[in-house]
Amino acid sequence: MGRTLSESSDIVSHVAEVPLTGEMEELAALVADLREDDVLSKIQQHVEAGVSSEEILAACQKGMRMVGFMHEKGQYFIAGLIMAGEIMRQVVNLIRPVMMRERSRKNVGRVLLGTIAGDIHDIGKNLFKDLLECHGFTVLDLGVDVPPAEFLHAYSHFKPDLIAASALITDSFPHLRELVALFNNVAEDAHDRPLILIGGGQVDERVAHMIGSDYWAPDAFAGVRLCESLMLRK
Repeated sequence: MGRTLSESSDIVSHVAEVPLTGEMEELAALVADLREDDVLSKIQQHVEAGVSSEEILAACQKGMRMVGFMHEKGQYFIAGLIMAGEIMRQVVNLIRPVMMRERSRKNVGRVLLGTIAGDIHDIGKNLFKDLLECHGFTVLDLGVDVPPAEFLHAYSHFKPDLIAASALITDSFPHLRELVALFNNVAEDAHDRPLILIGGGQVDERVAHMIGSDYWAPDAFAGVRLCESLMLRK
């Protein structure tokens, strides 16, 4: 468990340190300021100029993390987070054709996704799904407030490579622990069950260790890179 959780931390640190050009720093600042029209206009210009989707997403990721930081400091409230999520939804829709051209046509892997029981938040989950699909993954999204047993039932017919469960509120953490325990109980040994990832604004390495998950990610961007890394290892 320690090795896998450590790898999650390494990937998160790497993503946070991706250097940006001056133009991409400007885009990150626009996202952080929630200037929706300016963000979309800039991205359209970058797409037309041939800027890669990875550069654009790295800038947007930094902007989203700045939004999260300002929310923690009380400078943004829930409405700001919702608006940031809507901006990112439009960003992904705008660059989706570019991402589809850049990626291989080969299916990278299958991910079973859902927000765990007791939680109805879906902004981060939906962004994660969109990014996964743009990076070549096939995703079955169970929606929100999903009981652990429903994950198990879906696994039996979808046969995913990875299971990803989102949780934004701490009251839903016991259901995440139940999810891991359920798959542990039905597996003949630890290698027979699928890898389980958890994510959300309150999730960190300590929470992942408490839950018993294999991996964790703090946001959709880090989650996609983690999934790509895991599938390369397979």
